Amino acid sequence: MTKAVPAYQRIKSAILDNIHSGKWQAGEAISTEMALAKEFGVSRMTVNRALKELSEERVLERRQGSGTFVAQQQFNHTFVEVRNIAQDLKSANRNYQAHVVSKRIVTASMLDDEMRDKFNIDEEFVVSDLKDSISTTDSNEAAILYEVKIIHFADGQPIQFEERWVDAIKVPDFIEQDFNVVNTSDYLIAKSPLERGSYIIQALAAPEEIAKALQIPVNSPTLVLRRRTYSAGQVLTFVKMWHAGDRYQFAGEL
Repeated sequence: MTKAVPAYQRIKSAILDNIHSGKWQAGEAISTEMALAKEFGVSRMTVNRALKELSEERVLERRQGSGTFVAQQQFNHTFVEVRNIAQDLKSANRNYQAHVVSKRIVTASMLDDEMRDKFNIDEEFVVSDLKDSISTTDSNEAAILYEVKIIHFADGQPIQFEERWVDAIKVPDFIEQDFNVVNTSDYLIAKSPLERGSYIIQALAAPEEIAKALQIPVNSPTLVLRRRTYSAGQVLTFVKMWHAGDRYQFAGEL
């Protein structure tokens, strides 16, 4: 099945190719919005999104009244350490297993307010990009996010329930992986090195779906870690990790 590549993403890739090949040098102006819109056969709004994102990623510099230029600064890549529950349990000499509960494609019409907010998805841009993208679903909508739900077991007992959403454009092959054997975090780091992230840990009563997955009574105490990680200046993945309160603890060193 052919994966969707929205027009703004194709424009970004073309600009990066021109920079990496040396066609556009640091400090030089690139083609105008109008010229790029004509070249790719898209609206200026779509071109504007591509330029805006590359500017936020510090690849380009937009100067009002002058145009858009290749940024002068060097590019640095830093990495976020993401804990891998599989490695942690194996290091503790505990038997680890994973069970995929569900995998699905999330299209624009399926996005809720939380996912729009977490991935900074503007509804106006979504509508514009869908007009220029290749259909990947029977409903003729392009994939925006991928969603997976996984139960992680320690010695046969469920210890973590993972709900993860991933940018389908940045990691198009994510949904095809067998996450019964492939760890989601390891796969994402290998495909798109993470540069930064943010997280919140909260104590919550287990709703019915979570209680069933963790094999605990409804409304039992859980520890929930919500984490959003970034690659190339953009949100790559958002994850909720639910832990049975009496089976898991977070620890570290100061």
